[in-house]
Amino acid sequence: MEPILQVENLHHIYSAGTPFEHIALEDVSFCAHRGEFIGIIGHTGSGKSTLVQHLNGLLKPTSGSVKLDGVDIWMDKETTRASRFRVGLVFQYPEYQLFEETVYKDIAFGPKNMGLSQEEVDRRVREAADLVGLTEEQLDVSPFDLSGGQKRRVAIAGVIAMEPEILILDEPTAGLDPEGRAEVLSNIENYRKAKNATIMMVSHSMNDAARLTDRLLVMSDSRLVMDGTPMEVFSRGQELLDMGLDIPDVTRVFLHLQKMGIPVKAVYTREQAVAELLRIKEAADA
Repeated sequence: MEPILQVENLHHIYSAGTPFEHIALEDVSFCAHRGEFIGIIGHTGSGKSTLVQHLNGLLKPTSGSVKLDGVDIWMDKETTRASRFRVGLVFQYPEYQLFEETVYKDIAFGPKNMGLSQEEVDRRVREAADLVGLTEEQLDVSPFDLSGGQKRRVAIAGVIAMEPEILILDEPTAGLDPEGRAEVLSNIENYRKAKNATIMMVSHSMNDAARLTDRLLVMSDSRLVMDGTPMEVFSRGQELLDMGLDIPDVTRVFLHLQKMGIPVKAVYTREQAVAELLRIKEAADA
């Protein structure tokens, strides 16, 4: 299967040629396929946010390329503009960008800018609202009258109403309580299933990354240093810790058990931990 997104030898230098020159990305390459859920993890300043802003043309590479279906998004102005609708980007704390009088108008802002008919805009607004768990009644109220979690859902709905093939979210659950976190993550999964969309999520929660994603990209010091399944990445738990990253709680416990000489395998979910402990117990009883 051909990838929908290809990042090839991507470099980005801020303030190039000045005393403030800073290399933010260095030779980053990876691809993403339709329907994948990819997590992006790394310590603060590792290049995560700079990377995702390249994927829909908000930042232009110093060198290297970003391609959608094999076409460089910077080929011409029309291609760059189209890429910004095909790749939706939800920034951290997106509710701060709400500005319209009603929830309906806020969600409709993006689709209207796409030049769609009023009927199509209306369909997309209502479908996006439903996917994120907003009611018909809430469409008519001011977004500023909603709770923090509801505002977050309105902001996410405003992006998914454009029906991007790739949805990128930068710390989508930051600042939310456990209930709000669970709702937002469920909304994201609902969109992926409904549209077979590719999801790319920057997260500091290793537990969320372990539980939800198909693949993980690990950034460190402007480079992509790991690209693999959660099992492949979290089996290198000590390397992640040495980079200053966290690891899932159960992975940390099992890493400690390994250091104690107990022959357990690497795990990254509670279900795997239970299965592994049962395996060890059965082996000991045999």
